Amino acid sequence: QVHLAESGGGLVQAGGSLRLSCAASGRTFSSYVMGWFRQAPGKERDFVAAIRWSVGNTYYADSVKGRFTISRDNAKNTVFLQMNSLKAEDTAVYYCAARDSWWPANEPSDYNYWGQGTQVTVSS
Repeated sequence: QVHLAESGGGLVQAGGSLRLSCAASGRTFSSYVMGWFRQAPGKERDFVAAIRWSVGNTYYADSVKGRFTISRDNAKNTVFLQMNSLKAEDTAVYYCAARDSWWPANEPSDYNYWGQGTQVTVSS
């Protein structure tokens, strides 16, 4: 059974940084795409970034390009989201997700497994 556990959220001032982690377990993820999504109160869950686990190709939403970086540590089965130059509008619950496919995707419905989420709050 796939299990995804996020950590690293918290409260940070605008302009600051946070690094989120997603520990993945339950199977081999080499053929998976791992994604980060976020959901602000009253809004839909939005794509943030994705990475193809085996080759490391990365994909980003326009709103975070140049500020966020997704990466993975194969030995630790962990995916990271480094968030720099944070803005108040980045405030949301951030979710890690796994897609059982070689091909990347940016819709929540395309992902098979989800973590419980971690809150990120950016104060202005």
